[in-house]
This record gives sequence, C-alpha cells and structure tokens, in this order.
Amino acid sequence: MTARDDRRAQGAERPSTGGLNRGRQDEETTEALEARLAAVRAKRGYLLPHHGLMALAFPKLLEGYDAAYTALALDDRVLSHHDREFVWIAILAATDERVATHHIAKLRAAGGTDATLGAAFAAAALAIGAEAFDFAARDWARQLAPFDPRAAYLDALRRIAPAAPIRLVHLAGLAVQVCRARWRPFAWHLEAAYADAVPEEEIAEAISLAMFPGSVPYFVEACAEWRRLILDGTLPASPRFQAWARLSGQGGHDEASAAR
Repeated sequence: MTARDDRRAQGAERPSTGGLNRGRQDEETTEALEARLAAVRAKRGYLLPHHGLMALAFPKLLEGYDAAYTALALDDRVLSHHDREFVWIAILAATDERVATHHIAKLRAAGGTDATLGAAFAAAALAIGAEAFDFAARDWARQLAPFDPRAAYLDALRRIAPAAPIRLVHLAGLAVQVCRARWRPFAWHLEAAYADAVPEEEIAEAISLAMFPGSVPYFVEACAEWRRLILDGTLPASPRFQAWARLSGQGGHDEASAAR
C-alpha cells in the first residue's frame, strides 16, 4: 500500500462532518436572514423582494440602503406627512412605479382625500406634459412669438389642481421634472416657486425624494441647475443657499482632474 492509499484509507474511516456543518451554516443563514428582514418589516410594515436578496447576499448593503431610505422617506424633515406623500404620489405616477402602493395609504392616513389624490395626479400630468411646452420653447420660439411657452405653462400650472395649494403643485412639479430630466421646465418651476415664496428647504426635500424612483444622477443635475440659477442671479436665494451655490469644487471628477 502506498502512502497515498494509506491516507485515503484513514480518511474513509473518519465520518464526514461536511453535511452537518453545511446544515448548521444553512440554519444560521436562515436565522440571520429572518432577523434582518424582521427588522426591515418592523420599520416599514412591509417587505419587497429586493430586501430579501440584499439581506441574503449583501447584509451591509441592506444596512446602508435601509439607513438611506429611512432618512429619505421615513424621517421627518421639513415637509408634513401630508405634503410629503402628495409629492410622492406625483413622483410615482411620473415614473410608472406601481409597487409603491403604500404611499396611497400614507397620504390618506395623513388627511388626504380623493380630491387630494386627484390634485397630485393632475400636477404630475401637467409636469409630464411640460415636454410639449419645452419643445415649443426650444424649437418653435421664433415662429410662435409673441406666444410665450413658459408663461402658458405656468398659467396652466395655476389652474390644473384647484384642490391643492400652488405651493404643493410647485413641489410636485419640480420633483417630476427631476425624474424626467427636463431642465428648462425645472427652471421655470423654480423661478415660479421662488416668486410664490415656496421655502427653499421644502424645495430641497421635494426634489430629493426623486432620487430612488427617479435617478440619483438626475438629482445631481437638478442641484447643479438650481445652483446655476442662483449664481447667475435668476433666483433670489437666501444667504444659506447663496453660500451653497458659491462653494467651490462642486464640479465633480472633471473639475477635480483639471485642477491637478
């Protein structure tokens, strides 16, 4: 018998514990998975498939995601629950986000009525339809003069949702424009919102809600557009927001690379 044969014979005499260890690992994995998901369910009241996948495959990612979502959508910031959910309904309508039905219940729980829901959908519909006014301003401005697409859009905005204050219509419309990356109508909305004395902190919260269902890069672009309009004097920003706009070094990788 060779040395290799001897080692094989010794190994055959010892019972394998691989299956037992694997069973224990599976049991521990299941218990840990259930514990992670229970914590998410307790906070939100529901689960979605991606929660389970992250809990299973990437627990740290689930922790980071849950912390970000909590700060974005659950923690109280500036907007009331009613106003936040009004903006959410408009965002979800603009992004065809059918799974987020809990926002309907949350709006109703915060005092929203069928008229409120109708106003939120109307605000979203007009903001989506701003693409027609954007086209008119971009490609037909000379031929349409003296017709002003911007003025026509803002006039329609003030009439589209009589069941909601214009402040909410502005907040919903701004968030929708972020989701759809329509920066000309976004600028129109910002100017009108400032003219109607919509608080800047409320604008900031409303457009931040677009990050998950809309696009984080679009949110970045929205912030850049807002900053540009402050810097060029279009918007009468407060000292705090002026300070943000004037802060250097916000141009991303290209700016940082050029400075090296």
